[in-house]
Amino acid sequence: MPSSGTAVGSGPGSPARLPLLDVLRGAAILGTLMTNVWVFTAPGAEWGVLTGATGTPAFDSVPHAVEAVFRLLANGKFLSLLTILFGVGLAIQYASAERRGKPWPGSYRPRAYFLFFEGTVHFVLIFAWDVLMGYAVTALLVAWLLTRSLKAQNRVMWWLGGAHVILILLATAVLAGEGAGETELDEDVRELYASGSYGEQILFRLENALAMRMEPIVTFPLLVFLFLLGVRLFRAGAFGTDDTARRIRTRLFGWGLGLGLPISIVSTAVGPELVLVDRYIGGPLTALGYIGLIGLIVDRVRRPGILMTGLISVGRTALTGYVLQNVICMLAAYGIGLGLAESLGPDWSPWWVIGLWAVVCAFLMTGATLWLRRFNTGPLESVQRWALRR
Repeated sequence: MPSSGTAVGSGPGSPARLPLLDVLRGAAILGTLMTNVWVFTAPGAEWGVLTGATGTPAFDSVPHAVEAVFRLLANGKFLSLLTILFGVGLAIQYASAERRGKPWPGSYRPRAYFLFFEGTVHFVLIFAWDVLMGYAVTALLVAWLLTRSLKAQNRVMWWLGGAHVILILLATAVLAGEGAGETELDEDVRELYASGSYGEQILFRLENALAMRMEPIVTFPLLVFLFLLGVRLFRAGAFGTDDTARRIRTRLFGWGLGLGLPISIVSTAVGPELVLVDRYIGGPLTALGYIGLIGLIVDRVRRPGILMTGLISVGRTALTGYVLQNVICMLAAYGIGLGLAESLGPDWSPWWVIGLWAVVCAFLMTGATLWLRRFNTGPLESVQRWALRR
């Protein structure tokens, strides 16, 4: 995951800490769970959502409306925020290497390779919708791009951003033409996650690896765009504490939420035909608004309370938090654990799903805060550091 909130001012210079980055990172980690929790608890889990067999919530009842709003606020938004922050982390490491006169990418390549390894293990053993593998590949390309001219970086950024929008609009046109709708879930897949063994679930992910890894492949242009956008925001000083940073965040708040949320609202209202527009166009735009919104809130906080302290702690242990929340949801929802997805199912939805998300968030914030009272980094972050030193 991205590095800590240690930065180089608001650009290259003497080291300084940017606490907003930790808050944003913590919000991004817990926010991605707002989307993923529905994947874990859906019939057929990852495969059911991927194939459209679980459908999309409507506004025909209070429970369905609550679920729809909950999903709308998260779908693609916090994932894009996390991606932008990964680009910020890359910019911080590049600035640090430049300040110390170290070659670049240099020692960064082993970090990206190890991240890909971690993502592969996470995909196979825990969750098919892993983001680490895609981030690792993207980071290798963007790390090289940072050695090119600023003009070249901007050209790649906007070309790929434009290509992504065109691709999503074309795919949306295809969905609309074919009449996107709910498909029937294979009963064997439902049984696999409801009562199948852990080994059978692993084998299923391996057998369908290409389909389950399609999102980072198709959205690779978006990943590169958001990484470079994160670099650009960091270099502009968007995460600092001065007036320039506040002005940037105010603009992000206005433009991001002013454009992104309406796109997502309209997409949700229209139906599944515009699901890609919501997640991959409205999502990134809204993520910029979230940066501005959270920044505006943090600017007004005089003394961090329990919530902000918890977000900072999760942000400082982002890799551990990301993997652990998925492990907990897997054990809570699947038949290999508590089997809540089958025993509670739609009868108690969406309340038990939202409750599960809240409980996991509280556990991660409390656990991370207590852990950091004794240790400087999270457990998986420590393993990563140990492995890269060898």
